[in-house]
Amino acid sequence: MRIITGSARGTRLATLEGENTRPTGERVKEAVFSMIQFDIEGRRVLDLFGGSGQLALEALSRGAASAVITDSSPEAVEIIKTNAKATKLFDRCRISAMEFEPFLRRAAGREAFDIIFLDPPYRSGYMQRALRMIADGGIARPGAIIVCESGEPDVFAGDAELAARYEVKKRSNYGRANITLLTPSGRYEESVGAATGE
Repeated sequence: MRIITGSARGTRLATLEGENTRPTGERVKEAVFSMIQFDIEGRRVLDLFGGSGQLALEALSRGAASAVITDSSPEAVEIIKTNAKATKLFDRCRISAMEFEPFLRRAAGREAFDIIFLDPPYRSGYMQRALRMIADGGIARPGAIIVCESGEPDVFAGDAELAARYEVKKRSNYGRANITLLTPSGRYEESVGAATGE
């Protein structure tokens, strides 16, 4: 596993041994970044289920301004720190060992991001919980891109109310991995703007 392009191009990344993490495959990562390549420069990134940190680090390598990377596993966080240092991108990262729900509760109303990577364990229900908390807390800026990797084609798991809070920009399938690009819906953006006075 390596950084594909940018300032850290070719840097090999460490991964956590065992089956507790499921790194995004090279083919899938290349596809994701071809979809968002013109929306990265200067952006603020959140990688909520960091694993090895490769998605946020790839974005930073391509010109994102900063990244927050979280993972519930202290071992994964040590791997992320190792990779951030190897890519010379450590000073643009904030890395923490934290479950996604406490992080999103703490960030609500305080932090907002332009690009959010969501790659939770498949069929865990975490995707829907994270999307709901992101919408409730104003975590995604208006026009933000949320990149979801899931085991099922429907990231909303049939929840029509949740689906109404986002617009689906693109769906693609790569074997077991389904990639869905979302952006906050206009109705959601209006509610966030009203809450923040923008």
